[in-house]
Amino acid sequence: MGTALVYHEDMTAARLLWDDPECEIECPERLTTALERLQQRGLEQRCLQLAAREASEAELGLVHSPEYVALVRGTQALGTGELQTLSGQYDAVYFHPSTFHCARLAVGAALQLVDAVLAGAVRNGLALVRPPGHHSQRAAANGFCVFNNVAIAARHAQRQHGLHRILIVDWDVHHGQGIQYIFEDDPSVLYFSWHRYEHGRFWPYLRESDADAVGQGPGLGFTVNLPWNQSPGPRGEDPAVLPGRASTDAPWPQVGMGNADYVAAFLHVLLPVAFEFNPELVLVSAGFDSAIGDPERPGVHPECPGSPGPSLDEPPAARPHEALAQDRALTALGKVLYLLDRILDGQVSSGVAVTPACAAAATLDVAIRCGLSHGAQRLLCLAVGQLDRPPDLTDDGRNLWLNIGGKEAAALSMFHVSVPLPGTTGGFLSCVLALVLPLAYSFQPDLVLVALGPAHGLRDPQAALLAALLRGPAGGRVLALVDEESTPQLVVVLARVLHGEAAPSLGPFSMASPEDVQALMQLRGQLEPRWKMLQVASEAGGPGSG
Repeated sequence: MGTALVYHEDMTAARLLWDDPECEIECPERLTTALERLQQRGLEQRCLQLAAREASEAELGLVHSPEYVALVRGTQALGTGELQTLSGQYDAVYFHPSTFHCARLAVGAALQLVDAVLAGAVRNGLALVRPPGHHSQRAAANGFCVFNNVAIAARHAQRQHGLHRILIVDWDVHHGQGIQYIFEDDPSVLYFSWHRYEHGRFWPYLRESDADAVGQGPGLGFTVNLPWNQSPGPRGEDPAVLPGRASTDAPWPQVGMGNADYVAAFLHVLLPVAFEFNPELVLVSAGFDSAIGDPERPGVHPECPGSPGPSLDEPPAARPHEALAQDRALTALGKVLYLLDRILDGQVSSGVAVTPACAAAATLDVAIRCGLSHGAQRLLCLAVGQLDRPPDLTDDGRNLWLNIGGKEAAALSMFHVSVPLPGTTGGFLSCVLALVLPLAYSFQPDLVLVALGPAHGLRDPQAALLAALLRGPAGGRVLALVDEESTPQLVVVLARVLHGEAAPSLGPFSMASPEDVQALMQLRGQLEPRWKMLQVASEAGGPGSG
């Protein structure tokens, strides 16, 4: 299974037929430029390419009223003046004679992708579509959006595939109020949006885009809004006097939200909620106007929101041959160094190797030193189990040693951290999301070594999740060293997640123990002065507070 790419050139047909500065940025080039970049990077040919189909009117009716669908259908026969008049009835919308066809293709592309993923034909995918959808409501177009593509896809997954828990992540710079309205009383869909808000002064200017809008009725708690608020501009501008959408005449001052803010939100808000919700399907409304280069940007790099996601590179797995048992330690070390060289040379992104228990510590020591001497400027080693830090490893800022499974939570230095292995699912997730990943993203390693030593105590799904999440900070460069006493299935699971497959479920959720929480908070307190990703609190109402 790989990745699907769903597209249809007909979606470029609709365009603005009159002068409207607010709507002119919604143009066919938004689609063609994205496709050209995928082609230039060689990504298009690595995907399963699917041509989008038109959604049926019955499928549109999963979310939209029959009257609204009929109104949009009727735009096919309207002249330019009539289209302009109708468009003026909505906020930041234009219609074209091809709009109905384009919008049906956009919905159909999303439905095809859902079907392909849930049928097991692909693992994941991208539907490259226009017009967009997340502002569209049951009976109204809004913000360039005609039909709510993602919302219809979620309802389709429920009706046609019987799903009960769907997570929608919306990282567009504008709040997707259309999705929120559709699912705000539905506990089977968890909607998460981070967006520019400016205390209500940024489009769409809605009170319900704030953090205290959390759903209603049975859906209470299943809407999560993370609004970005304005930091003071470089000249002390008051954002209240500036227009809600970017313009060349009066640009917004820089919001001040960058990569670190997005990663912190991902680790401290989205992932904890998502793991507890345990979705059967994740849909991403992947608006790109939060990225550097867009006039309405917070200033995040394009790769940042999806950085914890999978790559398409396939890792090799090395395992000592039983016939070489008497020399198995040296054989294992040779294979580890071979994989290490290939990762650092860029021939592969990641790898898995099995090491004899008696040589686990020595193999890890050599791997760290070779990694640092063969091109890695910063190396993160996550050691789990009975593995001691090499005594002569220096705190020079080039290596960060994290041990899960130590006797007590301790920061022996800012680059030598130890924490006991929590005994509950919630405790393990708290350790990973509140400590391991913030440290990893702050450190920004070139290479991650995940060493599962003797008596490491991790269940296969826990080890797989660790390896999968640590791909993000290092750009996919992860080498997993597995003690030979671990189950053979663990090696298979690790290879699969490093190849891009999803980690197995952790099983039933159980809360972290008070002792684990206290130890973790004390450890974070010791490390906060050095590691910025642990510094997530701010004074209420202070600059940049959300």
